[in-house]
Amino acid sequence: MPRRTADDASGRVVLWGFYIEVLEKCVVFGLFSVLTCSGTLPDSSLSLLLLAPQSPLPGNPPGDRRSDIGLPAMGVLRRGIAAFLLLSLVFLPLINPASATDGTFRVGLKRRPLDMNSRIAARVAAEDSESARASSARKFGFRESNSLAGGPDADIVALKNYMDAQYYGEIGVGTPPQKFTVIFDTGSSNLWVPSSKCYFSVACYFHSKYKSSQSNTYKKNGKSAEIHYGTGAISGFFSQDYVKVGDLVVKDQDFIEATREPSVTFLVAKFDGILGLGFQEISVGNVVPLWYKMVEQSLVKDPVFSFWFNRNAEEEEGGEIVFGGVDPKHFKGNHTYVPVTRKGYWQFNMGDVLVGGHSTGICSGSCAAIADSGTSLIAGPTATITEINHAIGAAGVVSQECKAVVSQYGQTILELLLAETQPKKICSQIGLCAFDGTRDVGIGIESVVDNSGDKSSLGSDAMCSACEMAVVWMQNRLRQNQTQDQILSYINELCNRLPSPMGESAVDCNSLATLPSVSFTIGGKKFSLSPEQYILKVGDGPAAQCISGFTALDIPPPRGPLWILGDIFMGVYHTVFDYGNMKVGFAEAA
Repeated sequence: MPRRTADDASGRVVLWGFYIEVLEKCVVFGLFSVLTCSGTLPDSSLSLLLLAPQSPLPGNPPGDRRSDIGLPAMGVLRRGIAAFLLLSLVFLPLINPASATDGTFRVGLKRRPLDMNSRIAARVAAEDSESARASSARKFGFRESNSLAGGPDADIVALKNYMDAQYYGEIGVGTPPQKFTVIFDTGSSNLWVPSSKCYFSVACYFHSKYKSSQSNTYKKNGKSAEIHYGTGAISGFFSQDYVKVGDLVVKDQDFIEATREPSVTFLVAKFDGILGLGFQEISVGNVVPLWYKMVEQSLVKDPVFSFWFNRNAEEEEGGEIVFGGVDPKHFKGNHTYVPVTRKGYWQFNMGDVLVGGHSTGICSGSCAAIADSGTSLIAGPTATITEINHAIGAAGVVSQECKAVVSQYGQTILELLLAETQPKKICSQIGLCAFDGTRDVGIGIESVVDNSGDKSSLGSDAMCSACEMAVVWMQNRLRQNQTQDQILSYINELCNRLPSPMGESAVDCNSLATLPSVSFTIGGKKFSLSPEQYILKVGDGPAAQCISGFTALDIPPPRGPLWILGDIFMGVYHTVFDYGNMKVGFAEAA
């Protein structure tokens, strides 16, 4: 050990500086403990570090324990300690992150307010761009045939209206990662992002684009791909690369480089692409979904992921997806689990729908439903959604076909129901439907399902659908022992509550306190939504609009009728997607 005199003060300063330099290097590069790092120092320097503060300066009173290394050395020391503390705060989470101990990984979500103008603009543009048949098919969710899709569900409905989506997260594609903002969508199964080869779609110029030439892990595929959504379509080609999601890196993931995004939907959207978390059965090109790859590559502890949406608009945090499990801080109580009944979407059986505690009668026997993180609203058959919107005072547009059915055939329909005629055959018996019980209730008042493509069938289809809805509504009222006059009056009111062509129904913002709750029965338990939870408020002050969170979407058999529980529902109820046990769980969100 060197003698501790004033003459060797400069030496002590050098030793202090050396120690601090080594310490910083240990923290930055080795991420070892201080004790381990101290072993890299000479014994004399370590002894000096430990003993110097206890040694008095020559000339100082005995017992004076002030440092004898001088002010310049103290500045170095303070800087070193400050650097150590700062780097410790920065790197300690990396040394022992929560995800490393519990096998879960998280992706933070961002939230944006619902923009009615952009939604309407996108839908109007889409409506003007195609024929009546294609337009109606798109509006009501019919997906066009896609030869690239694998499995028997190649023509299933794409239930996507991404203009409603409000929650996004960030991923990286390639090595080094190229950042993209995406919707994490349980209602689809492909990953796509805009391509640098997208030259002729304006939407691509307003979003991040993937550059394969800048990735060290890119692998060429080149097979063409196309996906049709409810309010738009994208096309491009498949490529393969590494995808970074949170702290996870999924190797060799097939995805679509979008070279065409013709829809206004994607032009005004706040997201770059979509990351599907559905099943491979609905994957275009039969591509293995990214979530499957996480499980196959043993990147997550358990084959489970969960969604927590933060519905507090005042907070910056939009929510979180947890891959590999659940976060107990995201929910209260226990989850109610129901089995997945059909792979494709995360589909399960749902029981009765109640308004103000009273049954609507539609799902008393059971209805198919899906939990869909890519849809903001709650969608269901027009017949039921119209009843709900009537109960909450939501105004839509008057349907002339509905009015005509009630005025001309209402009494006849009632008499046939009282005579116990099979409900599904009533509309064909009175000549409004050209089949005999082969189509289910609620196909949509403007939907077009005639495969001949004859546009003249639009009117007859609308009358048939109006008749089917009237039958359902009258059945419900007869169960409540209402008179014929009461029933016909009620049906006329419902005709005035049919959703507008854009799907929205407005509610008086001043009436929220008087509106009923709406409940969905899942796994034998009622999951209720209050008016504050199912009404979307757009804007502030006198210009504020209140929009019903219930929108009509009619899915034909064999896929439908189908309910879509979107972010409005998932925001109130924390949702677990259990791939290992093929079940979906819901619990009150924290």
